[in-house]
Amino acid sequence: MTDTLPRNAAATARSRVALYDALLSLKSRDEVDAFLADLCTPAEVRAFAERWEVARLLDAGGKSYREIAAEAQASPTTVVRVARFLKEMPHQGYRLVLDRQKNAKSQA
Repeated sequence: MTDTLPRNAAATARSRVALYDALLSLKSRDEVDAFLADLCTPAEVRAFAERWEVARLLDAGGKSYREIAAEAQASPTTVVRVARFLKEMPHQGYRLVLDRQKNAKSQA
């Protein structure tokens, strides 16, 4: 029998927490690479990397959205979406990691 029923919110939340815990258990780039290779399609990993590159370029400043799209090999729509999340959205996940990496570099 196929699973045609939608998952309830509690099951979805448990699955997300389990995924977060799995990610937090990884200790090296090689481990992250192996896990993501199993978990995601190559296109999904490329999309994550593309969005992250766009976020880094936006944060660095000095380039137009068109220049960022060309450099990151991303669509202009992706650049606009990442910019919106970087500036306006309440999660501020991009900002958290960008700032954390800047602080780590300045202390190194």
